[in-house]
Amino acid sequence: MTSLWLDRATAVETDPFEPESRYDVVVIGAGLTGLTSALLLARAGRRVAVLEARSVGAVTTGNTTAKVSLLQGSHLQGIRRFSGRSILDAYVRANRAGFDWLLRYADENDIAVQRRPAVSVALTSAGTSTVQREFDVARDIGLPVELIASTDLPMRSYGSVVLPDQAQFDPLDVLAAMTAELRSLGGVVVEGVRVTGVVSRHDPARVETSRGDVSASTVVIATGTPMLDRGLYWAKVSPHRSYATAFRVPGALPTGMYLSVDEPRRSVRTAPDGGGGELLLVGGNGHKVGHAESPAALLDDLTRWTNDHWPGAERTHVWSAQDYSTPHRVPFTGWMPRGSGRIYLATGYDKWGMTNAVQSALQLAAAITGNDAPDWGRTLSRRVTTPLALASGIGTNAAVGWWYAKGWARMLTSRLPADRPAEGSGAVGMAEGRPSAESTVDGTTCRVSALCTHLGAALTWNDLERSWDCPAHGSRFAAEGTLLEGPATRDLTRR
Repeated sequence: MTSLWLDRATAVETDPFEPESRYDVVVIGAGLTGLTSALLLARAGRRVAVLEARSVGAVTTGNTTAKVSLLQGSHLQGIRRFSGRSILDAYVRANRAGFDWLLRYADENDIAVQRRPAVSVALTSAGTSTVQREFDVARDIGLPVELIASTDLPMRSYGSVVLPDQAQFDPLDVLAAMTAELRSLGGVVVEGVRVTGVVSRHDPARVETSRGDVSASTVVIATGTPMLDRGLYWAKVSPHRSYATAFRVPGALPTGMYLSVDEPRRSVRTAPDGGGGELLLVGGNGHKVGHAESPAALLDDLTRWTNDHWPGAERTHVWSAQDYSTPHRVPFTGWMPRGSGRIYLATGYDKWGMTNAVQSALQLAAAITGNDAPDWGRTLSRRVTTPLALASGIGTNAAVGWWYAKGWARMLTSRLPADRPAEGSGAVGMAEGRPSAESTVDGTTCRVSALCTHLGAALTWNDLERSWDCPAHGSRFAAEGTLLEGPATRDLTRR
């Protein structure tokens, strides 16, 4: 599985890792949040190193649908409900700042951007009231939205909210330009180095990695979710996985960026194919990480839905992305508790990372350089958790506890089959008295520990991506046990 963006991205020049080096700032993660933060800090005269466990854009940014929009499905009404109007107002202003900065950067670096209307659409009659609420909330907060009855989608709809002049682009083009500019300012970008810990009691902080240690006065954690347990952010965010596909389609394509407000969610946009034509991008069927019985079946359903409405569509790419939501529906951005004032983080974009990554980077850079924070940033940082948001968080963690119990009960009452798993499949059970997980991928059978190295939840098999996924806090591991993403910092033990 490779996203359209990663498949056609050109190689990005990066730097070698130099153990025992000292920097002003170490940024963990080379996605949009990390590289924007690093670039802003380098422009302010800081010596910055970006450490990336995989490659530039390999995780969320390289697997997004890359919509840059202030209208975000039905997200605005969720913020209003869980956090109140003042927080919603600050959130929209923050996203406007991120939107403007990002499109200005694209223009300055000759990055292709397509301006499109963003459309929140009801594809069932049950979604009509949701569309109306989103229209009312968006208009009340000052967005120039319209309420329309029909769309240019080839299926029946039940009302839509439209915000004109939003944007879409190839996110890897942006990351490549940022990497080049950062390095021209004396910063370094290092791939293939996983950060496993940060010791922040003294200045400089010690950043522990898979290839040796480095030090920095300030550390920015710009991964999907923090890999440090301080602040218990793994318990404050909920990990979700969703799917995207690209198709060559005969005939007319839609002209907007669509997102349905009802279930199952459907995301629709187009993208240039590199040859003067356009591809159709369709996403959806999201679920909590590790909770879907068959992600492969969800992809098949997405493909069938596309072929039903665009006959003759030929699939060219399949990919997936992981994102994290917060109980109050706005990101966590700022300093990390018990970090001695030296560790900062940003997480919880709830699938709207293009604008939220940049607004979070703007906040972080202001805090680290000592510049005045934007007024919307001060409002968001002083957010008070409402009873409704608190109840949502409690409910999420109660569900996590249930998955712990379910996973362990299933594992302890099962034994691994004597025969090796069929190609592309995996099984969890007891083997030689130990919780074990066994899978066969590309003809190779591997047996690993069945317990997530983060907090010991029983793993589940992902039959689409052929990975072991943690249903508790979202860590994911390759079939042979290599850590892919999430709050875990160690690979699975090989059996």
